[in-house]
Amino acid sequence: MESNSPIFIVMLGVPGAGKGTQAQRLEEKLGLKQVSTGDIFRDNLRNQTPLGQLAKSYMDKGELVPDDVTIRMVEERLSRPDCAKGAIMDGFPRTLAQADAFDKMLRGKGQKVALVPLIGVTDDEVMDRLTGRRVCRRCQGVFHLMFNPPPPAGECPQGDKSLCDIYQRDDDKPETVRNRLFVYYKQTAPLIGYYFAHGLLAEINGAQAIDKVTSDLWDVLDKAMA
Repeated sequence: MESNSPIFIVMLGVPGAGKGTQAQRLEEKLGLKQVSTGDIFRDNLRNQTPLGQLAKSYMDKGELVPDDVTIRMVEERLSRPDCAKGAIMDGFPRTLAQADAFDKMLRGKGQKVALVPLIGVTDDEVMDRLTGRRVCRRCQGVFHLMFNPPPPAGECPQGDKSLCDIYQRDDDKPETVRNRLFVYYKQTAPLIGYYFAHGLLAEINGAQAIDKVTSDLWDVLDKAMA
């Protein structure tokens, strides 16, 4: 896949679909930077940038950060040298308003979104993936009850066996995962129709083995960029 202009890929899918994993693999394969809205926010807040301070003023009042502030953060991030060839957008845009603003931002620079892979998995699969995750407080190892079971009690692979402590994070509890799905369907799922209407959507079966998902993703990218 070759292109003389910057390539922008928007990853879509429910929480737990594997977008982040596939974005990392694309980053390695294409040499494009994976750009996460969460990372952008944390960077601006940590460095107390003007945009970070503006965002914090809303967050401190318990209000949502306005889309225009988020867009300005994204635009600043994409202006850095490591995004000169484009970027893989992971977690952005999240709403129709953000998608429209992102398109306008890119058009202003003579650029556009090249492809929007939709990593599809069922809600039941998401529940199994996310609620089965466990973490060790001792070594911060991440395990899964089905796919990568934690070691028996007292056998933490790093450190004093007596300090092994496997637990479930609050954001992996069933009620939290269901709420994350609700928010996704309310705010982000409309982007599926938006990008389908723009002829950019490519559906990929995310319930397959990770390597097969990667292979299918590379196939649709090749076709899109041919």
